[in-house]
Amino acid sequence: MRRLAGVVKMDEYSEWLSRVADLTLEQRQIVFYALIVVVSAEASEERPPSRDAHVCSVPSSTMPLSARIDIVPTATIEFPKTNLQTLSTLTLVCEQRIAHNGCPHCGEPDVIRWGRASQLQRYRCTECKVTFNALTGTHLAHLHLKDRWSKHAQSMKTGESLAKAAERCDVASTTAFRWRHRFLAALANDKPALLVGIVEADETFVLESFKGKRADIPRKSRKRGGKAAKRGLSIEQIPVLVARDRTGSTIDAVLPKLDTASITAVLGGIINQSNELCCDGGKGIVGFARKFKIPYHILPAPGGPSPDAPELHINNVNGYHGRFKEWMRPFHGVATKYLPNYVSWRRTLEALGKDSLPGDWIAGAIGLGPYQQKSQ
Repeated sequence: MRRLAGVVKMDEYSEWLSRVADLTLEQRQIVFYALIVVVSAEASEERPPSRDAHVCSVPSSTMPLSARIDIVPTATIEFPKTNLQTLSTLTLVCEQRIAHNGCPHCGEPDVIRWGRASQLQRYRCTECKVTFNALTGTHLAHLHLKDRWSKHAQSMKTGESLAKAAERCDVASTTAFRWRHRFLAALANDKPALLVGIVEADETFVLESFKGKRADIPRKSRKRGGKAAKRGLSIEQIPVLVARDRTGSTIDAVLPKLDTASITAVLGGIINQSNELCCDGGKGIVGFARKFKIPYHILPAPGGPSPDAPELHINNVNGYHGRFKEWMRPFHGVATKYLPNYVSWRRTLEALGKDSLPGDWIAGAIGLGPYQQKSQ
């Protein structure tokens, strides 16, 4: 805003203030952050930062990194000249990880700031004396073009193809592919520790695919997204197990075999005798329930509840299967070796909801996904 004799004109101020309600949540956070910097500078009798790049110290007690995290003491934040919004989001997420995890080498929570490099704050552990940044040890370490990560996160939210994601971020398709799977690698392990109450479990099947493989294919190649050679279940159909409770918390996994041992490896310790398990009578799931003495109910296909117990059904998990299959359709087949990443991608979309912000996806990519956030 223009200033007159050091004071903003009242009509300009009133107009600006009236439009604050139209800002998105992320835009409000950045405005709030900028105001805190100015107030803190005035309180310490320092000159507020200009629009160019400057370094300023912000007390952690007032620094609005996030409403749901604890803040590490004393923050030195640099205002970059390019794409302030994206890099501010990354700064908030990185501070969040340091506050939660401390030193990535020894776990010591007491760390001190140790300069800056590659647009990131560096730290030094007071215990092991090793220096690091907030991305050290994560799947995003050593990736470049950090100012475009928010755009890539937006493409993850909308489920864009690689070509569209590359165009949005103005990068090569190979870079978009690498970013996609780096983002998804950490989310593959972000699952709830326990499911509560009534749990629905069922499997769905995805056609085996060697998409992208140019040699040593164990069968004749077919057009991507094609049909299996045999009708019904066969070794060409890859089982994907999904278990959901009534709060929406979801466990999923690509199974090597549809048997009790494989299901136990996924659900063991997550579903226990305090739960009620609803299923369609599959031998693997029933065998798992009997092995651990979990109360279970076999529902007739397609999972319709009985009048005597309308709360017992598998409609939620079947609905999830339908949304997953429809969401996968635009990809025209996914290579089986990458299928676990796409399964976790869908789970994260459901967990974050349609109002998710780019910072939520970046946080998940460095190990602070939605389920881990709930457990902390």
